[in-house]
Amino acid sequence: METSNKTAREIYQEIKANPARKRFGFGNKAVLVNIDPQKAYTRTDLFKTAYQTDPNQLEYINTLGEHFRQLNWPVVWTHVAYMKSGEDAGIWGTRTDTADSLQNIKFDSERSEFDDRLVIDRERDVIYLKKMPSAFFETPLQSLLVWHRVDTVILTGGSTSGCIRATAVESLSRGYRTIVPEQCVADKHESYHYANLTDLSLKYADVLDIDEVLSWLKNR
Repeated sequence: METSNKTAREIYQEIKANPARKRFGFGNKAVLVNIDPQKAYTRTDLFKTAYQTDPNQLEYINTLGEHFRQLNWPVVWTHVAYMKSGEDAGIWGTRTDTADSLQNIKFDSERSEFDDRLVIDRERDVIYLKKMPSAFFETPLQSLLVWHRVDTVILTGGSTSGCIRATAVESLSRGYRTIVPEQCVADKHESYHYANLTDLSLKYADVLDIDEVLSWLKNR
């Protein structure tokens, strides 16, 4: 195993700056999957479970959504919420049992609500309730992508080390070109965030600046 005294951020920045970095590239048509941008994870002023990496993250997500709708491409939002018993969180909900625990994000609670700063078109956009990290796991997402004949999945939301990574791995496994706009994902600690951006970049996805993603969309 290679060892290093560099921080996770420094290692990621070296990977990002490498001009020979290989890419999967964009395809012909994309879906925007916004993963769990709900108050439990976005409202740092209200909940200990929330996090922020780029302060403009939600604005960027809104801008992406606007471009996707103009192209008549699918926009998907996921969120998590659980039964009073928490049994639908399965083993994932058994490590802790505090007010901040995952399985205690209850239906109709403030923690389960999408952030009010988001622009969600509830007539055109698709909203999925998910229970596990990947947006593909036991949701109709795969069927939606087949219907729309997309070949590219663009992921936003959080956390980078959790649901973003899980969805990216499954997206690649299902044969999709997977794009992660760096400024549109967030995590609780920079170490987790940048370590997983590095791993995603090297293995599972193209981690790109938001400007490059927007430029591609504008030229469609």
